Amino acid sequence: MDLDEVAGRLYAVPPAEFTAARAAEVRAAKEAGDVRLSRDIAKLRKPTVSAWAVNRLAREHPAELAELLGVGERLRAAWQAQDAGALAELTRARGEATARVARLARQAGGLSAAAASEVDQTLDAAVVEAGAADQVRAGRLAKPLSYSGFAPAPSAAPPSGPSSGSRPDSRGRGRAGKDPAAEARTRAEAEARQAREAREAREARKAKERAEAEAAHREWAEALESVTRDYDERAEKVARLERKLAKARKRLEEVRQRLEVTRREERHARRRLD
Repeated sequence: MDLDEVAGRLYAVPPAEFTAARAAEVRAAKEAGDVRLSRDIAKLRKPTVSAWAVNRLAREHPAELAELLGVGERLRAAWQAQDAGALAELTRARGEATARVARLARQAGGLSAAAASEVDQTLDAAVVEAGAADQVRAGRLAKPLSYSGFAPAPSAAPPSGPSSGSRPDSRGRGRAGKDPAAEARTRAEAEARQAREAREAREARKAKERAEAEAAHREWAEALESVTRDYDERAEKVARLERKLAKARKRLEEVRQRLEVTRREERHARRRLD
């Protein structure tokens, strides 16, 4: 048993079960005599809900996640080469693949609006940064990832090209000084911003609807509690009255029987007078 094996097991369990599972692994390592491993296991951080959702994607939907990360690799390469056509195509592919994977994360349930937003940020980071992609692919995140900026992080220095001016950026510029790659980058940034704003608007709307639903539920729950209390009080009162009525009926029956006996004895006594 090593740390990678243990981490693979731990980061597959839901966050609510992580602490107990980690304690069990620490105990097992100590019982096996591996004190250093037990200490390393104890240092493993409990994942946030959003991090666990991404870890679950790596385990349950590896093909879809691999497709998204593959788009990220090609996007970073196109950005480094300043290939305007590839950038435009891959930006669209990125949006489609990200939407599919994010939808899979939400379908599993248990994500608040904030956690879903963190999942989106983590997927974005994995697309634009190779190191983040490796972490997401491993499925052992303890917290969500983020990346500042839109441009992918370069994995190596961009090719310098010959000095004759055959570099892609020099070749792509016309006499008017326009750079197709820069234009594509600007369009991609605008599309990403619009998509982000639309996503934030959807999340805000959902959060508002959730808050309104929770407020309505609280109001009706309080009303239900009040009506239930009133019903229970009245039901108890009716039960007491019914018990009293039952006793009264019993006493009435006893008096009726005595009345019958008294009437009979009175008739016998009257006949003797005759």
